[in-house]
Amino acid sequence: MKTPLCDLLGIEFPLFAFSHCRDVVAAVTNAGGCGVLGASRHTPEELELELKWIDEHVHGRPYGVDILIPENMVGRDGSVDIETLRARVPARHKEFVQELLARYGVTLDLDDPRVAKREMPLLPAVSARLMDVAFSHPIKLIANALGVPPQSMIDRARAQGVPVAALVGAKEHAIRQVQAGVDIIVAEGAEAGGHTGEVSTLVLVPEVIRAIQPIRPVPVLAAGGIVTGRQMAAMMALGAAGAWTGTVWLMTSESEASPLIQQKFAAATSRDTVRSKSRTGKYTRQLRSAWTDAWSGPDSPGPLPMPLQLFLSEPALRRAEHEASRGNRKAEDLVTYYVGQGVGLLDQVKTSRAVVREFMEEFAEAAAEMAELTQ
Repeated sequence: MKTPLCDLLGIEFPLFAFSHCRDVVAAVTNAGGCGVLGASRHTPEELELELKWIDEHVHGRPYGVDILIPENMVGRDGSVDIETLRARVPARHKEFVQELLARYGVTLDLDDPRVAKREMPLLPAVSARLMDVAFSHPIKLIANALGVPPQSMIDRARAQGVPVAALVGAKEHAIRQVQAGVDIIVAEGAEAGGHTGEVSTLVLVPEVIRAIQPIRPVPVLAAGGIVTGRQMAAMMALGAAGAWTGTVWLMTSESEASPLIQQKFAAATSRDTVRSKSRTGKYTRQLRSAWTDAWSGPDSPGPLPMPLQLFLSEPALRRAEHEASRGNRKAEDLVTYYVGQGVGLLDQVKTSRAVVREFMEEFAEAAAEMAELTQ
């Protein structure tokens, strides 16, 4: 396929794979798409190792990095450190989490210094160091979500000839991003996993394209619910320049998702996901579980704003999954993960290369069928 975006990035097929797993990133890139590593879970030292590994396995082929730098977040101005933020978590919220876990046979002391010993990657100082690492490697794309990228990201990317992508969930957000100077817009509909807005992909994509046209030409990638090549073809028929995908890669053999989570995904329908603030403090779509239900229940103290909620959710859900993996069947009910509504179309684990191949084949079939209709 030859599109302007393929030419810009040097890829064969405009399929972008967001993943926290380096193996998925490399496999998709080597198959002709563009793997994008979610970097914000890593420390700078870990990211250096991950990108070095990717460099060694893609042999110069293009890949990208996604660094989550929220525009609106407690501590965003850099005025507080990790310990100050952790101290802001109310005792009532800690008690709620510990009582919830105990009902499912999981024990956790949130005040144990070993529980949350890692620094918070979302803090500005850490994000800046992650950018330093990313720009020291031959990345071909850098992406940001939850607001306009910091000017430092845009300036550094421009100096190195690296396009900047930004995820949006509303047309007004897209307008701000284009005015700020980003090069690629990812229009992420409500069907998507992770942080998402309320507008469906089918509506959002043409709405964003129409809104930014008077400003300047910027390619728009469709995201949210896209797990097949036919869906990708449908979005490109609406004017999208390609597809940004995430959920489909969680059901690959290279994925970071555990066998337990993949089993839950395979059994899930599209109605088994929920938008909830219970994971990060901002709305994310994830698999519905006893965890998400509890935070929307009558006894909930209410999720804390980002990043404070992360001090509760991450250690709690890690412990629940660990206990479930050791045979605690009750703990399985708590286990959840970010996933989009497209999970209802996924019922088996495949290799990432096979998924790319299926996307290409289905896209070609859909395009051929549409061409026949116009003859």
